Amino acid sequence: MKKTFTLQLSPQEAYDQDIFRQVVLKKAGLNADEKECFVRQVKRSIDARGRNVKINVEAELFFKEAPTPRFDPPTQYKSVKNSDPIIIVGAGPAGLFAALRAIELGVKPIVIERGKDVQSRRRDLAAINKEHIVNPDSNYCFGEGGAGTYSDGKLYTRSKKRGDVRRVMEILVAHGATEEILVDAHPHIGTNKLPVLVTKLRESILDAGGEVLFDTRVEDFILEGNELKGVITQDGEKILGLGVILATGHSARDIFELLHSKKVLIEAKPFALGVRIEHSQNLIDQIQYHCEVDRGPYLPASSYSLVQQTQFKGKQRGVFSFCMCPGGFIVPAATSPGELVVNGMSPSRRDSKFANSGMVVAVELEDLPKYQKYGPLAAMHFQAEIEKKAWEVGGKTQVAPAQRMMDFVQRKSSSSLLDTSYQPGLASSNMDDVLPDFIAERMRFAFKAFGQKMKGYLTNEAQLIGVESRTSSPVRVPRDRESFEHPELKRLYPCGEGAGYAGGIVSAAMDGERCAEKLIAAYVNT
Repeated sequence: MKKTFTLQLSPQEAYDQDIFRQVVLKKAGLNADEKECFVRQVKRSIDARGRNVKINVEAELFFKEAPTPRFDPPTQYKSVKNSDPIIIVGAGPAGLFAALRAIELGVKPIVIERGKDVQSRRRDLAAINKEHIVNPDSNYCFGEGGAGTYSDGKLYTRSKKRGDVRRVMEILVAHGATEEILVDAHPHIGTNKLPVLVTKLRESILDAGGEVLFDTRVEDFILEGNELKGVITQDGEKILGLGVILATGHSARDIFELLHSKKVLIEAKPFALGVRIEHSQNLIDQIQYHCEVDRGPYLPASSYSLVQQTQFKGKQRGVFSFCMCPGGFIVPAATSPGELVVNGMSPSRRDSKFANSGMVVAVELEDLPKYQKYGPLAAMHFQAEIEKKAWEVGGKTQVAPAQRMMDFVQRKSSSSLLDTSYQPGLASSNMDDVLPDFIAERMRFAFKAFGQKMKGYLTNEAQLIGVESRTSSPVRVPRDRESFEHPELKRLYPCGEGAGYAGGIVSAAMDGERCAEKLIAAYVNT
């Protein structure tokens, strides 16, 4: 017998497995010591709107029968070693999932990654943090797994394609993610667990006869008329395939430059730019969970989502939180020497004493008149110039410029800074020396509004750390809405965040799968 229940529970009832089991058995009219039953949660979300936090849980109880599996594991990938190849540039979520989908469809993927495998990549991350050395091919953005590997591993997406979302989640679980990601409304994996999972995804590709080439940077395209036949690497090696899925991520500026130099149609794209803001996690918990001391032993570190429309010189733009990392760390995410970029990440336990979030302002192309001379690379050049300025203001290392929140709002210099999770260190700076006025003034207005929405959020016990500039790609590589193929260059399939079609691990993975399907339908199964 199987029964389902919709429950509203206390944090202890929801997160203590023994107590949760007792609650469900009681609801079902069974004895607490009943042996022949199995209880599990199917969906779980936190409702913190009232004074007492409640957990909404959908639960299943199996009585005197074995529980059905949560999902059917993916079938064994068949060998594609001798099949026709397609080329996938980039081993982030879009590239890896494109490769797995190609294998399922009987096609051999050749994945080309400029960076290193996840284990080797760690040394380069340590060099950024400790020695302020930026390897332009191996960093927090480039390398196996892409920018998502050393991040929070957030899996929440606003995509309406729920079947595709579930499929991505199930593939992740089959490769080592906990089944909790199938339950939580806002699932995440954690930066400490992602490297193992990414390694297993790669192993599935290799075991099926696909190829993954590390330390291999694409420097040129092989063009014949209006068709893309392959790519040329930094060593001069020519790699040919039936088509190219371009999944390079939002920071591969050299690829955007290459496309532009080859007169391949690309477009400047709006994006968002601002800072990371860091509070103590305890303060955010007190605000969000209405607790006087701390959140207690059961609730997870709380997060927030904020947005505010602002007016400046007659133009309306949104200011919004981005990639909020509860119990997390701020990391240096530069991809070239001479620039400073910050990003956030969290371990699976989200147990750091800090909460950080991107706090960014929408940047439209009309905001950048003096950059229009760069054509489709206008927003990219603006982004790069701000990052260079942050590097200079911070002292020309990976030490980041920072300012206390109220000091920024009141235009005061910060005589001292707070403790921080940012390992390279902070330099007290005026953020107005880094950010243009159309960004800084909007942020001041928004911070005051956020202080009204979340009492206690606007405080000098928080600090701005800059700059958060890699929110999304500043360039779009266009593609046909139906075929996903570039409108002018045949066999080119722009994909994922870097091309402007995704915004996170799950949406990038889904886009990778769709690009593989479209390419194979057009050029393999014909």
